[in-house]
Amino acid sequence: MPVWLTRLNEHLPIRYGAWAFSGLMALLGVFLALESGQPAHSGYWVLAVLGAFLVLQGVRDVRQSKRSVLRNYPVIGHMRYLLEFIRPEIRQYFIESDSEAAPFSRQQRSLVYQRAKGEPDKRPFGTQRDVGAAGYEWLSHSLAPSHIASQDFRVTIGAGGSSCSQPYCASIFNISAMSFGALSANAILSLNAGARKGNFAHDTGEGSISQYHRQAGGDLIWEIGSGYFGCRAADGTFDADKFAENARDPQVKLIELKLSQGAKPGHGGVLPGPKVTPEIAAARGVTIGVDCVSPASHSAFSTPTEMMHFIERLRQLSGGKPVGFKFCIGHPWEWFALAKAMRQTGIWPDFIVVDGAEGGTGAAPLEFTDHVGAPLQEGLLLVHNTLVGMGERHRVKIGCAGKVISAFDIARMMALGADWCNSARGFMFALGCIQAQSCHTGHCPTGVATQDPIRQRALVVSDKTERVYYLHMNTLYALKELVQAAGLQHPNDITADHIVRRVSSSEVRRLSNLLAFTKPGELLAAEKGEAPWPQAVFEDYWRQASADSFNKATVVA
Repeated sequence: MPVWLTRLNEHLPIRYGAWAFSGLMALLGVFLALESGQPAHSGYWVLAVLGAFLVLQGVRDVRQSKRSVLRNYPVIGHMRYLLEFIRPEIRQYFIESDSEAAPFSRQQRSLVYQRAKGEPDKRPFGTQRDVGAAGYEWLSHSLAPSHIASQDFRVTIGAGGSSCSQPYCASIFNISAMSFGALSANAILSLNAGARKGNFAHDTGEGSISQYHRQAGGDLIWEIGSGYFGCRAADGTFDADKFAENARDPQVKLIELKLSQGAKPGHGGVLPGPKVTPEIAAARGVTIGVDCVSPASHSAFSTPTEMMHFIERLRQLSGGKPVGFKFCIGHPWEWFALAKAMRQTGIWPDFIVVDGAEGGTGAAPLEFTDHVGAPLQEGLLLVHNTLVGMGERHRVKIGCAGKVISAFDIARMMALGADWCNSARGFMFALGCIQAQSCHTGHCPTGVATQDPIRQRALVVSDKTERVYYLHMNTLYALKELVQAAGLQHPNDITADHIVRRVSSSEVRRLSNLLAFTKPGELLAAEKGEAPWPQAVFEDYWRQASADSFNKATVVA
């Protein structure tokens, strides 16, 4: 800064320059208006009024006590807040690269937009990825590709030997849990109508079954959370009669007991009373205008054994429909306690959905978003390996969710042990989501995540229904092409041998050699002392898990 400007700043702080200029602008406008004799609506008077407004704003800035920046930088300090407000859009449209994921890259979003619109999704001139960078992965292809007639890949849930009498033949790609209340009515209508047209399933989320889920008649996965919405007694506990009434609806195909979610595992939630509208209250079975609380834990059971008996109770009340649970892996001994409870009681869930910490449709505290819960790869592997090691993998189907967008994402999850995949944000993009990340504010610019009736009018149900349908269809078509290229017949045939990962500039390894996989019965043999423990996590925590408690037991050496 020049010396003269520094000296001037000592006597007349430059930060007040905009405020002072506003005063000069007001005086100048008045002077010119009087000199020219222009009427009150002339441009000179507008200049004077604008200057006076900014002067008064400056007075307000220096007198207010909440923002230090404005007290020191009256008038011009507002530029800081304006730039902060539009920063995400500036970054998304002008700064980030096509492959930079925050949380989804432009390339990922564009792929979804193109497939949802039925537009060509081909890329010219080769890959934009650095194939020599550590972490790059690819599918190992065959010299004898197969031919598959249809991309309508299915998996049967509920045929593992439980008391289930109504197994469900599900698509391997479905809509993950998103509640009405978090999403708009038009978003729910579009998702369910698209699911019906494409013959795949729509998870209701913890907010239960609303009128908008029922209108199109698409297959539903009814999620039961700790708030027991849709099957809730007046005191917030589980109501068996209300549950049976909803669960026996032919539209409900699966019952999913939610223990935790990837976005905020171990964290409850509160929907403030003013947001509990008549429609939301009707769906959840709560009182209009009263805070709607989802506790961090369930009241219907307190031990792993009690939870298995609760699962069986839900199965009987539903008329024999498949019942399972969803969770994000936290303490490994708690998962092992559940596995031991399954074995001890002989009650097996029909399915388990593993939610990765990458999940993000639920707004959460930053610490939970960034630092709580196991990522999908680690969580899925642990669940799969445990069931395989117990020799019981055939009893339970495993679904997964967490940043699943493309056909390769699905293929990779199959290689790690999943039977099917769910996607939430992928289908939000199909609805028109632009990743504005304002879902929790109610000001979603595209009408997807808002209850504002004006904003959600922007989402035209007939158009978005088609986009949901096409995203599902075109993603599975791309998956079919990958499966054919690998010489296989079904995505469930993909194993860790088929995915290759670069670990350094000079070394690549198949996931089967890079990650640990248990062999059938290996865990039981280790438990009996007949074989070494397959992995350190089992050696450290298996013996500390008990079917009678979620707490870690003390093991006497």
